[in-house]
Amino acid sequence: MKGSVPLLFLVLLVLAAAIAIACGSSRTLQSIAVNPASADANGEPVQFIATGYYNNPPSPITPQPATWGACYQNSPTNDVSVSSNGLAQCSSGAVGTYAIFAYDLVGKVCPQYAGPCGGSGCSVTGYAQLTCP
Repeated sequence: MKGSVPLLFLVLLVLAAAIAIACGSSRTLQSIAVNPASADANGEPVQFIATGYYNNPPSPITPQPATWGACYQNSPTNDVSVSSNGLAQCSSGAVGTYAIFAYDLVGKVCPQYAGPCGGSGCSVTGYAQLTCP
């Protein structure tokens, strides 16, 4: 009987760990969609909304908390500003179509900046287009 107590304890410990791992699976952000997918500024600010899609419910989440930005031909730009809630505004000299992006960093080893246009190996990024007159 003395020898079976440590064995029983070990079996219970392994069982508890397996249950904790199975039930404690975390939600992971799979993708972000930015809406509208494209918009014409026509001299006015445009509100973009990010929606996050996760591997476990609740999903989707709107608005998805995200970091916002803009780029032009895959390079950072100051021609378009995007507020922390997705409101995009063309500067007075902006002409052309710009990429609006929303990203969320995933994992604990990621840098604090996702990249010049939102994309990197450790971020989930969604894109839209804004045309400035």
